[in-house]
Amino acid sequence: MTRREVIQKSALALGYALSSSAVAGILKGCAAKPDLNYQPVFFTKDQALLISEVAEIILPRTATPGAKDVGVPAFIDRMVNEIYHEEQQQRFVTDLNTFNEDAKKQFGSDFIDCTPAQQNEFVVMKNKEALTEGGGVSEGWWAAGRSNERPFILKIKELTIIGFFTSEAGATQVLQYNPVPGPYQGCVPLADVGKAWAT
Repeated sequence: MTRREVIQKSALALGYALSSSAVAGILKGCAAKPDLNYQPVFFTKDQALLISEVAEIILPRTATPGAKDVGVPAFIDRMVNEIYHEEQQQRFVTDLNTFNEDAKKQFGSDFIDCTPAQQNEFVVMKNKEALTEGGGVSEGWWAAGRSNERPFILKIKELTIIGFFTSEAGATQVLQYNPVPGPYQGCVPLADVGKAWAT
């Protein structure tokens, strides 16, 4: 499976719908930027490490940079700190801690101490559970108007995908990017374009 297929399937799993918090973050100008010296502002160091590992599992490094490479963990920290209101922040941290506790029950150690194979297996399992409980794309959590009740894995997938595509690498290496667009062509078959545009 190619990165593009993974992203398309992830977007499909999210129902191509963004939460109001995600939209607010984009409108405010939050964008993922590589930061080798990332220090979490909102999360604890352990929470930030967990988020980093989950984000990298969702969008690993391939021929293009991965989630960590483009600064997605820092983007998520900034989004939750600056865009989420207090109740959403508390819910996110509660869900994050529950996610870690579930991993501990299954593997006997915190998520960040699990092997990469165990981490990947756990994320895949949680994703399948979330999609099953949500009723699929057309009748999922987002369609039912229950965005605050979405499982943690779907929240972090949304933030990871948005963070990746608002980064320079995501916009220019994965999406088509033309800083000086040519003439307007309102109706062009997607097959002729090849992939979605960043702007």
